[in-house]
Amino acid sequence: MSIVPFLIGVAGGPCSGKSTVCQKIVEDLQSTAGSDQASLVSVIPMENFYKPKTVEQRDMALRGNYNLDHPDAFDEKRLYQTLIDLLAGKTVKIAHYDTGKYEHVEGVINTIEPVPVIIVEGILIFYFPEIRNLFQMKLFVDTDADTRLARRVLRDMKQHGRNLEHVLTGYTNYVKPSFEDFCLPTKKYADVIIPRGADNHVAVDLIVQHIKDFLKSKPKKSDSQPTADHAARARPH
Repeated sequence: MSIVPFLIGVAGGPCSGKSTVCQKIVEDLQSTAGSDQASLVSVIPMENFYKPKTVEQRDMALRGNYNLDHPDAFDEKRLYQTLIDLLAGKTVKIAHYDTGKYEHVEGVINTIEPVPVIIVEGILIFYFPEIRNLFQMKLFVDTDADTRLARRVLRDMKQHGRNLEHVLTGYTNYVKPSFEDFCLPTKKYADVIIPRGADNHVAVDLIVQHIKDFLKSKPKKSDSQPTADHAARARPH
């Protein structure tokens, strides 16, 4: 009998702390429920589903002149099919994306098993209706714009070696407008809004407890198709 994963979506603006919240959830599961239970949780970053870029597009991205926060930058059909396969109990393989080089790493493949809990995090994870409707829990990490910008400047300059002008130009021209146009409106779909991200220990503790309660039941299914409930919610409105 195969596992029916419990899908959790974690959305929020760039540098809002989505990845940190996911990491905190897994760490709390390890400390409170044991490492064997935490191993039943997988985290999938939406950035791995960027569409492949042409040489010209990659050069534009390296110059800070390419919108990576627009819905068109993502391969939503591949992400949708990946989640459907996981819900059907299938193992999937996902190419790893290098955020510093703006390209997928050749030969580096992440293998994801259909474990009981799968967390998908990304800026536009709730933007696409078919994908949004697959999640049984939707979280939105709500962090103020000044904090997100400060984190982005520090990260891009320290980790990726980008200069300040590059970071601020990209933020002004693409990141901020795309957040306001495409990401922020999806906040209304969230079941739980997490102000201050991983610093909000109460919210994270409640989410961890919910996951622990779910893991105790460990629902199974005998067929290889998504449940009728998932299929119904997968249809666009």
